Amino acid sequence: MGDSPQYDVIIIGTGAGGGTLAHRLAPSGKRVLVLERGDYLPRERDNWDSTAVFVKGKYRAPEFWLDKHDNEFPPEVNYYVGGNTKFYGAALFRLRPEDFGELRHHDGLSPAWPIRYEDLEPYYTQAERLYRVHGRHGEDPWEGPYSEQYAHPPVEHEPRIQQLSDDLEKQGLHPFHLPIGVDLTQDANGGATHFSACIRCSRVDGFPCLVRGKSDAEVVCVEPALQQPNVEMITNAHVTRLDTDPTGRSVSAVVATLADGHEARFEADIVVVSCGAVNSAALLLASANERHPGGLANSSDVVGRHYMRHNNLALMAVSKEPNDTQFQKTLALHDWYLGADDWEYPLGGIQMLGKSDAEQIHGEAPRWAGAVAPDMPFEVLAHHAVDFWLCGEDLPLPDNRVTLEGDGRIRLTLDEDNNTAGLKRLRHKLQHMLGHLGMHEHHLLSHSIYLHKGMPIGATAHQAGTVRFGTDPAFSALDVHCKAHDVDNLYVVDTSFFPSIGAVNPSLTAMANALRVGDHLLERLG
Repeated sequence: MGDSPQYDVIIIGTGAGGGTLAHRLAPSGKRVLVLERGDYLPRERDNWDSTAVFVKGKYRAPEFWLDKHDNEFPPEVNYYVGGNTKFYGAALFRLRPEDFGELRHHDGLSPAWPIRYEDLEPYYTQAERLYRVHGRHGEDPWEGPYSEQYAHPPVEHEPRIQQLSDDLEKQGLHPFHLPIGVDLTQDANGGATHFSACIRCSRVDGFPCLVRGKSDAEVVCVEPALQQPNVEMITNAHVTRLDTDPTGRSVSAVVATLADGHEARFEADIVVVSCGAVNSAALLLASANERHPGGLANSSDVVGRHYMRHNNLALMAVSKEPNDTQFQKTLALHDWYLGADDWEYPLGGIQMLGKSDAEQIHGEAPRWAGAVAPDMPFEVLAHHAVDFWLCGEDLPLPDNRVTLEGDGRIRLTLDEDNNTAGLKRLRHKLQHMLGHLGMHEHHLLSHSIYLHKGMPIGATAHQAGTVRFGTDPAFSALDVHCKAHDVDNLYVVDTSFFPSIGAVNPSLTAMANALRVGDHLLERLG
């Protein structure tokens, strides 16, 4: 394809932000061009193979970034239609109302957003319907107000997780059904019906879905958008820079390297960047010119700064009782989200992980299993494991940032000990709690085993915050509509815009915000 005609909107990226925005704009009749760096994910048996996905990283981008010590590392990024939602766990939580205000943490302040929970609530509801979220509002006492109940009932717990939920309630806690985006129709016993796309298997978390039962952005948004004649998509189009007009106030061209290696220029009235927090910042920095010497939309010097990715911990409890659960990702707990009786600061949230198997545990053996229980076969560990994900808030530090090397390589500078005290307390809370739930020493195979793994720098699944929005151009790159303060026709709609990250998965907030920005763009375009 040669140089393109004029479009109304160009969207760069097809994940939770870009894919959702394309879906919102598609019925308008406006000419929309979607540029995707990758191709369609191959549908093959390896999609569901633990060794291929987790151990060999078959579907990860074949690239390396640098850390602050000049060490190379492979980031957890995937360049496919649908972006990282092809591999996400589809846990679609709302931020709490308190997350939109200033929150005091042990290590500092989490800043307030320029919009309130109430501004995003209608779009949360729309995003939950669009992405087929299964859940039940009202179970979590600490969730925000909701205008409508989920359109789909919660995914029923399997027996071992139902037992865990009942035991937690007996401890005076408030477990609730994890909100998850799946195309599932359940029978009277909670099983998948004959006509259900989702089959309630063990491959929901971290795997692409072979049967198209997971609500990823490709299946839910991009493919329906492309049914409209006014929407086009070019895959294998790696956008390398954005050019501006002589005034610097408008993006004049999107420059991309196409599959055949040649460079193409695309023009639109409005350009929307949605490449993921790291790559969106990198693209703006790579687009520096005479009018924008520090990078596009960066007169505030915040582009690339305030990178966040959550303080996460995977914890596996190993009990004497086997855990035959297949679809394990159905329970969450937020009793200590904002604090505890013995701790005035937020701790974070707990949720179930997808069920681990022997290959996943073996792949992490140097980090945990082999060192803790060398006499225990991985198959036995997996059969008796109950897997938890602990999520705490990290703070948007200005020196946690994305920069570019002279050769264009990405450097991610990260202080990994950022507000971690709450997560450590959350882990101890969980371990103490499990000790009262049939997972203490005399119920274990040989001795108490709580295998836990912190997330290394390459764990970029929850990346956010590098192109923050706000009302003051001196301290933010984007306005409240996610338009660049410095450039009249440039928007950013992935998780880059987050001023803070809360302690829940960021995907639903990115989706809801994309719908909100989409309505703004439709009004602007008339």
